[in-house]
Formats: sequence, C-alpha cells, structure tokens
Amino acid sequence: MSDASSYEIFVDSLTFTHRGATEPSLNDISLRLPKGSRTILVGANGAGKSTLLQILAGKRLVGDGERVFIQGRDVFRDSPRGVTFLGTEWAMNPVVRGDILVSAFLDSVGGYRYKARRDQLLEILDVDLDWRMHAVSDGERRRVQLCMGLMQPWDVLLLDEVTVDLDVQVRDDLLRFLKQDSEGRGATIVYATHIFDGLSGFPTHVAHMAFGTFATAPTAWPLDGGKSLYDVALGWLREDREKRRVLEAAGRKARGPRTEQDVPTDSEAFYKRYDYSH
Repeated sequence: MSDASSYEIFVDSLTFTHRGATEPSLNDISLRLPKGSRTILVGANGAGKSTLLQILAGKRLVGDGERVFIQGRDVFRDSPRGVTFLGTEWAMNPVVRGDILVSAFLDSVGGYRYKARRDQLLEILDVDLDWRMHAVSDGERRRVQLCMGLMQPWDVLLLDEVTVDLDVQVRDDLLRFLKQDSEGRGATIVYATHIFDGLSGFPTHVAHMAFGTFATAPTAWPLDGGKSLYDVALGWLREDREKRRVLEAAGRKARGPRTEQDVPTDSEAFYKRYDYSH
C-alpha cells in the first residue's frame, strides 16, 4: 500500500480477461505515474489501451487481488475523487442525440457551478450554446462532450481517442488548455490516441502497448535521439505489425486476404451465390 500512495496512478502486475474470452486482453501490466504527468499511450487497435483506461476509470471490474490505485485509493473499493474518463462511445448515446438545447444540457450537469471554466471551454471548443444536440455534427457533439466533461476541475483525466472528431485548430487549442491545466494544478493525464501530429510538446511520458502488455513502459519524454512523437509511434507500430506477422506464420490466426477462400470470379455466379433478396 505504501508503494501505491507514492504515485498518482499505480497498477501492479494486472492481468484482465474479458468475460467469455480465452486469452487475456491485458497481461502483467504495471504502471507508476507521478502526479502532474501527462502520458501518451501508443498502440495499434486492439493493443489494450481502451481496456486499461476503462479499468483505471472503474468501468471494468478486475479480479480479487489485482492492485489498481489512484491517489493511493483502490479504484474499486475506495473510489478516488476527481477522476474523469472521456471516451468515444458518449457521442453515440441516444440520450445525447435528443432535441436538447446545449445551454440547457450543460446546465443540467452543473455548468452553472463552474461558469468561468465553462466559458473558457466554450471559447476554446467553439461551441454555440444555441445548438440543439440532435441537429449538430459528430464533431460538434464531441466538442459539447469535452466541454461537459472538463468543466469541473479534475485531478486525473483519462482520454480515450476523444479528439478524433475535432478539426486541427480546435484540437490544438484544447491540448494547450489541457497542458496548462495540468501544469497549473498538478493534474495527471493519460491519453490514448492515434493522432500524433503536433503532439510532441504535450507529454511528459510515452508508453507503447502491444498485444495486451507494455512493449515500452511509461518513459520520460522526449526520448533519446530527438525523433518526433509521430516518428517514434510509427516505428513502434511497424514493429508491432512485423511481430504479428511472425506470430501468424507460427500459427496465429492471420488477418488480410484469404487465398484459399472460394469466391466466384465471374459476376453472374457471384450474384447468384450472394443474392439475399430471395
């Protein structure tokens, strides 16, 4: 327990398997992140980034004996305060796609209590309070989500690919705000993303997840060699692809085209086989 209290985020040898799965999604994950750190999680789709963030947020229950702590408190048995999780699934919720005025929506979640911070985020995210949630684009709906989620000051912020819908200017302004907020209040960020352009000045740490574990544990940024975050991430992901191909050659289920698949090559035979109208 004393080790856990020395870090803002502490995970010790975590293994997690989704219900019904035969292989673990996370295997022997350990994490030690100091207060005020900003960590970028790099990894291919399916590497385990989202699962790890959901566990840190208390959204996926781990087995007895697993040690997952934030601010020295067990995430599942003594829930820490000030933890905010923002993921991509929010914008698909039918509730937030209803005919709701944005100003009323933000007030309904307490925006009036954080007016100065709310107004700063409205400016950064370029949100119109007169928008109606059912009539805006996915990117505009994402901006409302971020405004809603960030209005209340947070101690630990877990971001799962939530900037994917933002245009480059809004994304840059948001990242500047998050960095300043982290530096000014000593708040901690863990951010999983596939967009690395313009991100090199943001993190204090970077980590590489592959096949459900850390290929590179959280490491102080910048790394030796002076490469941009984009180049570092691209190199790691190419290594992952090559490793997967080696595993496939050794018997792992392969992705990509299947040369043995019996698909008709002439159009008449193809449409006879795949005509589902009858």
